[in-house]
Amino acid sequence: MTIKHYRDQFIQELTPLYDPGEAERFFYLILEAKHQLKRIDIALQPELVLSVSEMETWNSILEELKREIPIQYILGTTHFYGLEFEVNSAVLIPRPETEELVDWIVQKSKIKNQKSKIKILDIGTGSGCIAISLAKNLPDAEVFALDVSEQALATAQKNAELNQVQVQFICQSILETEDLGQQFDIIVSNPPYVRHLEKQEIKKNVLDNEPHLALFVADDDALIFYRKIAQLALKNLNQTGQLYFEINQYLGQEMLDLLQEMNFKDTVLRKDIYGNNRMTKSTR
Repeated sequence: MTIKHYRDQFIQELTPLYDPGEAERFFYLILEAKHQLKRIDIALQPELVLSVSEMETWNSILEELKREIPIQYILGTTHFYGLEFEVNSAVLIPRPETEELVDWIVQKSKIKNQKSKIKILDIGTGSGCIAISLAKNLPDAEVFALDVSEQALATAQKNAELNQVQVQFICQSILETEDLGQQFDIIVSNPPYVRHLEKQEIKKNVLDNEPHLALFVADDDALIFYRKIAQLALKNLNQTGQLYFEINQYLGQEMLDLLQEMNFKDTVLRKDIYGNNRMTKSTR
């Protein structure tokens, strides 16, 4: 079967679950990952034929997509802030909103143009996407990353090597930490923030496949990680150090109140590209 003909069949079989545009995007992601071919190659060589073994691979991927396994987990990679990252079921798939948080930090750090080497800590690093992207784009920074999951940290370490950056990884539960042991210029975190009452808003492919440890918090204490990290930031941020959070879009005012009560200064609540309250920046 030609690849062009298989593409039409592939999209048709997925459209009951996904819209045609998304199904087509999946096709070209797989095409590039498995054959190093792009859309233009199909247009220029419409008679390219899939071998029997290649067909078996495609059909296996198609069945996984029908079970709503995320394409990133199937391929084992995704892109974030212009870099490639390995992903698996031990880590969350990086989101575009988190890219905006990284870009905010990068741009603010470049504007400040600090002459001394800055120290950055990423809490709850998962795949390492925040820490590694900051290390890549702020080469003068010393970057640390903390997570409670050894499996997540193993993936993050691979990603640091893949992207040729130095990040110091720490396996530790932030909720059981009383002091971070050193001072930082920037602390950033995208901690669990989805309340169980919001589960019905989560897509099935996320709910069934991504690690709940990194997603959910109790309904009656949704800010537990933010409160703890902010307390540590008061101890372990340098004077005028900055604290960045990705937040639950429904709890923007609650986050502002929390940071104000803890006497952080110059707190800014920023919306993401979708118009949702998504991130904060505060100064110690």
